[in-house]
Amino acid sequence: MSTAEKPKSGLVLPGGTIGMLGSGQLGRMTTIAAKYMGYRVHVFSPDKDSPAGQVADVEIQGDYADTGALEAFAKQVDVVTLEFENLPVAALETAGRHALVHPGIATLSKTQNRSLEKNFLKQQAIPTCQFQIVRSLQDLKLAQGLLPGILKTTTDGYDGKGQIVIRDPAEIESAWQSIQTSEAILESFVEFDFEFSVVAARNSAGQFAAYPAITNEHKNQILDVSYSPSNLDAGLNDKAIEITRDIMEALDTIGVLCVEFFCCGDKILVNEIAPRPHNSGHLTIEGHVTSQFEQQVRAVCGLPLGATCQKQPVAMANLLGQHLNDGQPHWDRALSMPGVKVHLYGKAKAVADRKMGHLVALAETNAQTRADALTARELIAAGESADAGDRAVRRNVSTIVKQLFL
Repeated sequence: MSTAEKPKSGLVLPGGTIGMLGSGQLGRMTTIAAKYMGYRVHVFSPDKDSPAGQVADVEIQGDYADTGALEAFAKQVDVVTLEFENLPVAALETAGRHALVHPGIATLSKTQNRSLEKNFLKQQAIPTCQFQIVRSLQDLKLAQGLLPGILKTTTDGYDGKGQIVIRDPAEIESAWQSIQTSEAILESFVEFDFEFSVVAARNSAGQFAAYPAITNEHKNQILDVSYSPSNLDAGLNDKAIEITRDIMEALDTIGVLCVEFFCCGDKILVNEIAPRPHNSGHLTIEGHVTSQFEQQVRAVCGLPLGATCQKQPVAMANLLGQHLNDGQPHWDRALSMPGVKVHLYGKAKAVADRKMGHLVALAETNAQTRADALTARELIAAGESADAGDRAVRRNVSTIVKQLFL
């Protein structure tokens, strides 16, 4: 479509072309949803044969700092969106001269920088942890009243990267040296009962739709298991959705956004904001009427948002490199379990802590979905015979479930 023919109203109907900045698994699943709806998708990233590029109509390999390449890309699409937040704001500015861009610069600039994000939450009177911006070792020493805490880089951090725990003032100097940055944020530890997230969407007409809260469990600061319905109190669920709406409206976000929360008794605190589909929301593909990826397409293309009601209890377990790299994974074992689905991202090399895919389990109760997801993941691992492995894993998972839910 030429620039002159591009929509001015914000409405991009099926048959149009969506441009994706970034080409990982979130882009892949958004692209698949877009293809189901009749859109063409062009992907732009530094990578070749990427997870999203494998399923897109066009994969363009380029640098986000290459203005000419970005302009050529944007001229060929109707709307540009993104699949991760660690993009140069200048890239969105360049694309925005030739196409609609969602979620937009205001959202990206605030949420890709932890100090700006935390100050934004503070200005909006949204509850979060105690924090202090630090730009030197001396700043960090002056902030030691927040310890124990986590020192984080303000940019480029995800899945536990760019952060270090400080439990004692004696660790301050080594922590500052190890993080190697000119600006960081020290966040005080929060005593919480559990973590949960709210995934929501907002379109150009201001329509807002949120999924019920999703409970999350982490290992080594990486999401491990998510399940829904959450064990969050109904009143707190409504409060979390209200906070998420306030955030999206204040940032004028168009698209899908996730807010991660801590549940602390009868209170909730915002941990982080992700301006895109979220790992915890993968379970919406099977568990809800409209997936977060279809919702992303609807939102950025100006369409009415889909229903977010849940069809049945569902759990998701991430598949990391260490779950797959010991011989040939036994996919048949996991897929022999009723209600279990496997999603793989097309990544060639399994590396520890790298997200290679995820499992989804559907059942009648939260306890069963979680147990089935964990069982399926264990059964994938190569090693002992399927029968012996199945018995051992089910014994272990049964013990875990009893401890957590009985």
